[in-house]
Amino acid sequence: MHEAIEAHEAHGEHEELPFMVPVVVTLSILAVLVALATLFGHRAATEELYLQTKATDQWSYFQAKNIRLHEMQAVADMLDVLTPVDKDKAAALRAKYLQEAARYDKEKGEVSEQAKEYEKERELVSRREDRFDGSEVVLEIGLIICSLTLLTKKKLFWYSGVGLGVVGVVVMISGFVLR
Repeated sequence: MHEAIEAHEAHGEHEELPFMVPVVVTLSILAVLVALATLFGHRAATEELYLQTKATDQWSYFQAKNIRLHEMQAVADMLDVLTPVDKDKAAALRAKYLQEAARYDKEKGEVSEQAKEYEKERELVSRREDRFDGSEVVLEIGLIICSLTLLTKKKLFWYSGVGLGVVGVVVMISGFVLR
């Protein structure tokens, strides 16, 4: 009788095995997808920080140009108000400072445009990072729900995990196609 119970238990394990193999393979695939989503999210976060630093550097450069512009304008204004000994030399010097002020004003605009471009790129990368992070969360939830199949032997958890895995992959792909 003892052998009959063991034979019955062994027979039941063989029936579960064909069902468990796809579940385990699905868990492995979901784990790899979670790792990929995590990697892409971390890379996007690093790129976002890099672009933010570049934008901040450009705004600092813009501020430096702006300070120089105001210095040149102030010197030109002082040369216009003060009574110089050599009026021709003062006029030439004032023209030089006004020319420098115009150059700084033009360069300031170019630097500002570059900083705004870096900020736009950072915003795009930030949205991509959000997608990758969202994908990671959905894939992890799918992984956990799918693993419940091993404990409960209910296919509903497996199907739900696979469904969440598909949603996670779609969200991850949307991070790549975001423009």
